[in-house]
Amino acid sequence: MAVSTEQQILIEQRVTNEAKSIGASYLLWFFVGYLGGHRFYLDRKGSAIVMLLLTIFGVILSVVGVGFILLAVVGIWALVDAFLIPGMVAEQKNKVRNNLLQQAMLSAN
Repeated sequence: MAVSTEQQILIEQRVTNEAKSIGASYLLWFFVGYLGGHRFYLDRKGSAIVMLLLTIFGVILSVVGVGFILLAVVGIWALVDAFLIPGMVAEQKNKVRNNLLQQAMLSAN
């Protein structure tokens, strides 16, 4: 069963309210991007933990000299993420929208 126009409007309002902000994502990327802060915010916890661990090990191992390679990898990854953030935010909004649509369809039955 399809949802009504009124329900669709309510769903879009909730998506706007509940979805993650692209501005907040970029602020987190700028200030704590090397720690994966923007990825934690966008519910990408697995890759955020990997980014955080690479940074920690990179800092620790930089005493030996090997850590700079890890830090370079994290730096490149963070730079690439600057271009991926809009897509990650859109994907997160779609997840919120789909969850709300499923809830609306279940409550209609």
